[in-house]
Amino acid sequence: MKQPHLCIYCRHTLYSLNDGMVKCSACKKKYSPTKVTKILHLIELFCTDENALSASKITEASYATALSYYQNFRKLIAQQCEEQYHLHRTQESQYEEYLYLEKSKRHDKKAIFDSHNFLTFAYGEHVYTILMPSLGVYKQQFLEDNLEDVYTKEFSKFMRSSKIIKISEHDNAIKRFWYYFENFIMTFKGVSAEFFPYYLKEAEFKFNTPLIQRSEVLEQLYFRPSIENI
Repeated sequence: MKQPHLCIYCRHTLYSLNDGMVKCSACKKKYSPTKVTKILHLIELFCTDENALSASKITEASYATALSYYQNFRKLIAQQCEEQYHLHRTQESQYEEYLYLEKSKRHDKKAIFDSHNFLTFAYGEHVYTILMPSLGVYKQQFLEDNLEDVYTKEFSKFMRSSKIIKISEHDNAIKRFWYYFENFIMTFKGVSAEFFPYYLKEAEFKFNTPLIQRSEVLEQLYFRPSIENI
């Protein structure tokens, strides 16, 4: 972790204030070293896959506080993923479609409307994901119209998609990411549709970024001057 004698924002010299806060001699930002230390600890725990509940206990923060920081980290990561993709989008790439559904729902044809459909692009050894519109918006209409054949067709499509990574012997970044994502998302006890895009981007970030680099990258995202988080 960074030591508090240098500004967390611009890495210039700090001086102490009587109220326990510190102020930067260059960018003039004022903040609490104790709070920064706790945030750095939360970043480290997030990057090593500790969940928010565990992080709250380790840092002695409330669960609501830890979860709030974790959600903020995910939003920053989502922005970073977009920026990284646009930097590399001129590279030759390939993509495939993937349909994810919780294992507990995979034997229910009608659960297809609870699935998450996303495209996975590979550029070199990195991936980029785009979440497609949810089928859930059509659920009530299809239920009312009793379109059982539609359920069957869509569920069959899901089954074919879910088996791609099992039957293919060709190992590439896309299929490695699918394996990684399936293991990653299973560590959470259900993810709401509202927050699923951020968890998907978290998986993308962690897949693309070596463990030893994650904390440094996220610290730079969190404390860069254009974002006021403290």
